[in-house]
This record gives sequence, structure tokens and C-alpha cells, in this order.
Amino acid sequence: MTPALSLADIIAFADDGEAEAQALYGQMLLDGVHVARDARAGFGWFVKAAAQGHKMALNMVGRCYDLGWGVRIDKTRAAECFRIAAEQGLDWAMYNYATLLALGQGVAEDKATALGWFEKAARMGNAKAVNFVGSFHEDGWVVARDVAKAAKLYARAAAGGDFRGMFNHARMLGAKGRTEEALRWIERSGASATAAFVTKAAAFLDASSVPAFRARGRAAIERGAAEC
Repeated sequence: MTPALSLADIIAFADDGEAEAQALYGQMLLDGVHVARDARAGFGWFVKAAAQGHKMALNMVGRCYDLGWGVRIDKTRAAECFRIAAEQGLDWAMYNYATLLALGQGVAEDKATALGWFEKAARMGNAKAVNFVGSFHEDGWVVARDVAKAAKLYARAAAGGDFRGMFNHARMLGAKGRTEEALRWIERSGASATAAFVTKAAAFLDASSVPAFRARGRAAIERGAAEC
């Protein structure tokens, strides 16, 4: 399949049983890209592709169960989908499975095992996983607390494009007095963050011990969000 395929081609390939087309069409239906949004139908196509061994489709089946996209929420099934795809080498599944392990959702809480999966995904270049490893070191979860190491990991996650990594990197810069640089990262974070994260981050900035964050942080992240 090539990027030049039309919607009709993608649907035809999906109907013919091509797993990659099924996964792609499922994502299009989930996101409402070039088709009317239909999460339930998208879930169905992910299931078909996953049954053929498509790792990302299996991960997306897990995401659907995790977040209730087109199917009722079932964290246990989500965790199982993520685990299988993670064991098959998919970094996003590693990240998602580790997240459920860290939170104790769908599986027993196991931060040590979660960290192992986050580190595997991070070594594969997954910026979100890099950010989460940083959180482990900042908070001292199953490792010795090491803020300097956390700061390096947040900088790496920020450079990799993770909006949470960008925000955490900004926090570390602000603590060092590098406020103008920090504010630029806050604005960049807002440009790719979810609306829920922007709201939560703005409240955090309003209560920050860094004067520049209290005065200008909310405006920075909301400006970023408005420009995306």
C-alpha cells in the first residue's frame, strides 16, 4: 500500500483482508479522517487486523478497551492486548502496558515491572516513555530519587516531541532560573497537548513558586494551545 491510495482503495483492501489496510481504515474511522467518525466500526476493523497478527492494531484494540472507544471500558482486556503487543516488540504497547502497571489498572500495580517496560520503549526512542522514566527518577519510584537524571530525561523527551516532556523540562528550567527558555517550552507544550492537560497545567502554573510562571505561564500554554 502507498500514501497515494484513495479511500475507496483502502476500503477495498480492507474488505479483501489486508491487515495494514484494516488497521489504517480503523484509525480513520476512530479519528474521523476522510470519513464520518465511527469508533465502534473502527474498533471492529482493529479487531480484524489484530486477528492477523498486526501489532499496532492489537495495541489499538487495547486502547479502545482502555478508553472506551467504540466498546465498553475493560482495563483487564486492555492490559492483555498491550502485554501481547509489547512482548512482540511494539514500543507503543510497551508504553501503554507499563502505564497500566504503574497505575494498577487492569493488572496488579507493579512499578518495578512498569519501569522495565518504560525503559525498553525509551531505548526504542519513544519520547512518552522517556518522560515517564524521568518521573520515576524525580519521584523516587523503585529507584533512588535523582532530580538531575530526571531533568536530562525530560529534556530528551521534550526534544522528542512529547508535550508532557516539554512541560516537565520547562519546570526544571524554571527551577534553575532559566524562565524565558522555560516559558518557550511551556508554549510549545500547549501546542500539542490535550485540552485536559492544558487546563491542569494552567492551574499548576497559577500556583507555582516560580514568579514568572504565576505571571505568564497560563498565557504561554494557552497561547500555544490556541495556535495548534
